[in-house]
Amino acid sequence: GRGDPDGFDILNCQTQRNLSIEGIEQSKRIGQFFIKNEIAIDQVLSSEWCRCKQTAQYAFKNYETKSFLNSFFSEEFFHKKDKQIKELKDYIKNWNGKNNLIFVTHFVVISEIINLPVSSGEIIITDKDFKILIRQNTKNN
Repeated sequence: GRGDPDGFDILNCQTQRNLSIEGIEQSKRIGQFFIKNEIAIDQVLSSEWCRCKQTAQYAFKNYETKSFLNSFFSEEFFHKKDKQIKELKDYIKNWNGKNNLIFVTHFVVISEIINLPVSSGEIIITDKDFKILIRQNTKNN
């Protein structure tokens, strides 16, 4: 998709683009990727958008939301971009968990951080300096 419908409400999933059946299956494959590869997770953080929360739920079950992962694709939210990216980078910089930190977010946030385009459902694994270690497509894996 390309953004949400005009006048959507972040607190009302019925007004947003939500996961399709394909998106739900893709989310489950993301979770299986982590299980199959025995990737230890300390924390899963999601955007407040419903499709991200749905992805986190189907893939990982437990998650919490952070506004710094929200989309700034639309003009309505674009003014928050710099503040969000700073908060995200600060969160990562100060992260001291022993295992992995998972973000479920939007392509605009990921692209801004790694300076590369990403696909829907793609897993990007980086180190704390945003050096890409793995790119994994989940469409049919």
